[in-house]
Amino acid sequence: MYIPPAFRETDLPFIQETMRAAGLANLVTATADGLLCTPLPLFLDAGEGEMGTLYGHVAKANPHWKAEPVGEALAIFMGPDAYVTPSWYEGKALDGKVVPTWNYVAIHSYGPVEFFHEADRLLSVVTRLTDRHESSRSRPWAVGDAPADFIQAQLRGIVGVRLPITRIDAKRKMSQNRKAEDRAAVKEGLSASADAGDRQAAALIPV
Repeated sequence: MYIPPAFRETDLPFIQETMRAAGLANLVTATADGLLCTPLPLFLDAGEGEMGTLYGHVAKANPHWKAEPVGEALAIFMGPDAYVTPSWYEGKALDGKVVPTWNYVAIHSYGPVEFFHEADRLLSVVTRLTDRHESSRSRPWAVGDAPADFIQAQLRGIVGVRLPITRIDAKRKMSQNRKAEDRAAVKEGLSASADAGDRQAAALIPV
């Protein structure tokens, strides 16, 4: 990923929180037959390894897990993003020499990918994924709410994914390359948006 110095993010707690908040990721592997990509929910075990380890699962019918990966795998997470209109820049009124852009946060996590079939490991993954996404609900659903034999049958239809993170490219492009007046105007404009994603992006703009 191309990352100009102004946009490079190195704060590991921020990076990990962005990965947790994203929920859905794209898992990319290179194979002898070309690139393969699968969108899937992943969760981060921050206590496993120096930079954490990602876990998830894919359908057993998905050929992705059967293809031998060449080199590292890549998990892509997107954080808040928003369109930025040049109308918010001071230069619009001065000389018109402004153009639109897009603010965003992107996390690329690399490492060797492992696909596994053990029922106990699969149950742990689906339980942790479920608990993570159900915990905020007033009446959270749990894997144990379903009959055990039904869950075991479901587990036979999936393959686990484990990716210990060995390196991370993280980019936070939030108008840092603009002067203070422009940053403030963009932050104000996005903060006033009816779109929740715009407001999330606004909160990350430094002023």
